[in-house]
Amino acid sequence: MEPENKEVSADCYKLGKSHSEIARNFFRQGYNCAQSVFLTFHQECGMDFQTAARLSSSFGAGMGRLREVCGAVTGMFMVAGILYGYTEPAEQRAKTEHYQRIQYLAKEFEDKNHSIICRELLGLEKGKDSPIPELRTEAYYANRPCELLVGMAAEMMEKYINEEK
Repeated sequence: MEPENKEVSADCYKLGKSHSEIARNFFRQGYNCAQSVFLTFHQECGMDFQTAARLSSSFGAGMGRLREVCGAVTGMFMVAGILYGYTEPAEQRAKTEHYQRIQYLAKEFEDKNHSIICRELLGLEKGKDSPIPELRTEAYYANRPCELLVGMAAEMMEKYINEEK
């Protein structure tokens, strides 16, 4: 199901736009970093748009503005979990394979960005942030790497999925 009331709806799912472009577009619309990545893959994950938006809504700004693991990375992990995750807790091999996958994706992101931690990526001090999100202005976008990180995470996930086929 495509988004019903956003300008992204028709354009993003046609004309060969990359997952990176779609994710960046979601971020520019105001979705958080985790939502932007996860929503980009909601169709591949077999999930409707609204459920995907709600499920990923808690993980923006390093988990609810706690500035821990970057939301773009968390969005990647959520996609990986839906597409490749294990379901049986006793399946040690499946668990190990999945955790290897997650560590691989984390390392790919970290190799390019020197961290997977939101506060480190943004150059912030240690500790949680105010729960009030910043307004998305042109100055916000100019001073934050988030849009680029969201695009990069979506591109990495797209590449991983294509390699797994």
